[in-house]
Amino acid sequence: MNYVWNWGVLWDKTGIGNEIYLNWIVTGLGWLFAIGGIAWLIAMVLGTVLGIMRTLPSKTANRIASAYVTLFRNVPLLVQLFVWYYVVPDFMPEGLRNWWFNDLAPNTSAMISASIGLGLFTAARICEQVRTGIQALPKGQANAAYALGFNTRQVYREVLLPQAFRMILPPLGSELTNCFKNASVASLVGVIELISQVKTIAEYTQSNLEIYTYATLIYMAINISLLMFMGVLERRFRIPGLMSEGKS
Repeated sequence: MNYVWNWGVLWDKTGIGNEIYLNWIVTGLGWLFAIGGIAWLIAMVLGTVLGIMRTLPSKTANRIASAYVTLFRNVPLLVQLFVWYYVVPDFMPEGLRNWWFNDLAPNTSAMISASIGLGLFTAARICEQVRTGIQALPKGQANAAYALGFNTRQVYREVLLPQAFRMILPPLGSELTNCFKNASVASLVGVIELISQVKTIAEYTQSNLEIYTYATLIYMAINISLLMFMGVLERRFRIPGLMSEGKS
């Protein structure tokens, strides 16, 4: 085997000014965090609303939320991203469509499409987590709140949701890491994020093993950091008697 190792590939010059390939990685990381962050915000807000809808006595609200979950959980993420990037812009109002195609930079419009698509996809999963957390609580808590004169909004805001979110922090941690990992699919709709940059560097340098090893380590560092953060939240907001306290 005549493979020439080059573990310093990230510090090699790109041939564009004084740039090194590490600069490309940093740029890709910025776009990755932008997509993952926006998508997670969309997923948490929409997923929480849908999760509440799935636990309301209203059959209409329940059916709408159930239909959403069924649709978005059973259509592959890549297909959804392609729809948001290639199909949806063509159905925008004329003014918005002109702004989208003529004023936005291609990478920005691709990032927005990817963030929306990933956010809506993840929201379906968050919805089920929220629903499970609410339904896991003793029904007597909601009944007691109604007996005290709380309306439905107050019952969810003051009683059910604070406890439900504390209970579902562990699975939410998994969904958070999945959201950032799935952001790598955005490279297939033209976003110059981490994986896209890694593929370009690999093509230019032919240091495939080294550059993909670096990418793996970066993703591991991101996900481990996110899990550690969620672990801190889990310990901070643990509810005695409703969650395992991690003691033997």
